[in-house]
Amino acid sequence: MRVKRFEGMCAVVTGAASGIGAAIATRLVAEGASVAGLDVAEGGLRHMEEALGDSFTGVLADVTVESDVARAVEAAVERYGPLRLDFNVAGAARGALVLDLDETDWDFTVDLVQKGVFFCTKHSGRHMRETGKPGAIVNVGSFNGRMPSFGGSAYSTAKAGVEMFSKNAALELAQFGIRVNAVLPGLVDTPMSASLNSNIPMREAYLERIPMARAATPDEIAAACLFMASADASYITGTALMVDGGWETSNFPRLAS
Repeated sequence: MRVKRFEGMCAVVTGAASGIGAAIATRLVAEGASVAGLDVAEGGLRHMEEALGDSFTGVLADVTVESDVARAVEAAVERYGPLRLDFNVAGAARGALVLDLDETDWDFTVDLVQKGVFFCTKHSGRHMRETGKPGAIVNVGSFNGRMPSFGGSAYSTAKAGVEMFSKNAALELAQFGIRVNAVLPGLVDTPMSASLNSNIPMREAYLERIPMARAATPDEIAAACLFMASADASYITGTALMVDGGWETSNFPRLAS
């Protein structure tokens, strides 16, 4: 039986309709938390509500729109009480080589990855400050934020910003008892990596660079995120945990055409 480390706590999870966000929400509910899951995918949110019951509420919200985020966090507090936990997972990428990258694709990627983390940290942090109890914010960055890749300039730049933003937020919010950390996944089997998984030669080229020779499951990344939010990490703030199967000891395969 799983220890309920988050019994009675209210949590916000962005990108909760699938992948890592859904895995985090599922683990949180299993460990006693009540979760407001933010996403733009209504179907996925309704599926999560059916699977997790009254402990999960799906909130349609675009994390790049500050008013959406403020409304969603308010809804979480109204339904489940004082906010204690925030997991910022929502992200996606539109990639191309630098000389071919459109401004709209750059803006889409950077806004979703960075603005989403900023807005959610800002509004969740404000509510946590009011509780007078310890709070934890976990921002999901990426291996890509430390390792450049062909066609990945927008995503890598955005994810690098998530790690630095997390450090800065940790510095400012520690006085309120709020810890802020980042978790940096490597290759994970999620809908976002579906195109890579369907390209067998490319997937094999990636796996050759990963010492553990496999992708992570969303649940493995969720486990790391929940550790960083738990009392077991009570003296950890402003850091980033790489969860990549040892991939950082290697590098990306050469993908240039």
